[in-house]
Amino acid sequence: MRVPSRSPGPQPGVTPPAPARRSPVPTRADRLVAPDLDAYRTAVAELLVEVGALAGVTATAARQVLLDERLREPAIADVLDATEQGLLGARESLLLELARHQPDARASAPDLTALVRIYLLSRIDLMWWRDAPVLRTDEQVDTHPDLIDLEWLRRRSLLGFRYREQPAGVLGRGVRGLRQRLVPEAAPRTAGVPFRRTRREIVALLNDLAREFARSAPPDTPPLWVTSLAHSAEHQYRLRRLGYPAMLPSGHCLGWAVDVELAWYARFGARDVLAEILLARQAAGEVNVIDEGSTWHVCLAPAARARLRSAYEAEMGS
Repeated sequence: MRVPSRSPGPQPGVTPPAPARRSPVPTRADRLVAPDLDAYRTAVAELLVEVGALAGVTATAARQVLLDERLREPAIADVLDATEQGLLGARESLLLELARHQPDARASAPDLTALVRIYLLSRIDLMWWRDAPVLRTDEQVDTHPDLIDLEWLRRRSLLGFRYREQPAGVLGRGVRGLRQRLVPEAAPRTAGVPFRRTRREIVALLNDLAREFARSAPPDTPPLWVTSLAHSAEHQYRLRRLGYPAMLPSGHCLGWAVDVELAWYARFGARDVLAEILLARQAAGEVNVIDEGSTWHVCLAPAARARLRSAYEAEMGS
């Protein structure tokens, strides 16, 4: 039997109230204001203090609770959600990195705190270049039309910075190791770049940094030294198999990041000079900088791309 409604029904001259509407949850496409990177870096620094207090093996559960809570705070979540992975994907990736991490004093991330710092700060690279295609294979690095071979420029003295390739074979590595022991001031202790290719804008950035460093550093300081350029996701996996904390994805696999030597310049009294130059560029919004110990990771910001492309064309003629 149908129960009669007690509602009085529509009343003459009375407009029924509109049903309440839920405000939609903002998505990445809805956000017109770019995340505040200063607030993000500050929040990451504060988080690292708490992570450091929970660095023990027995604190795994507490560390996960901490990350679950802090990564959702707006200052951090806004950046993570603006990456291709999104907030949840970034969280899961970070937890996996923490689970597989093996402490190594020689690595760029010798402990869990350093790993969290490098991981979270590298998300800025991925937020900036989320639409850039990943260089998945070594062949793509060698053949990509947007990457140029630095050797052609080096032979014509068009580079203000230095680099060296990885030696081929055991003999080559042995010779380099011997030379490093005999003349340590000649070059930093680095394996060398696996690929000598990068984007034109990166060449302009490195030349610009090299000129500023040469003007500011003490006399007889060697030129800016680059230890890593563009490389493939395939190469990142090789590094991970060797135990290195190589992030995936990485700004290197997008072609927009490089690593520069820092620690070696301490013997010339120039380390802090170079650090100040890089941090000033970051403050100006031109790059993202990550302290990885002996080297610093530098990723170009999209806002500086057009200026540096013009600088490259003016300097190189193409």
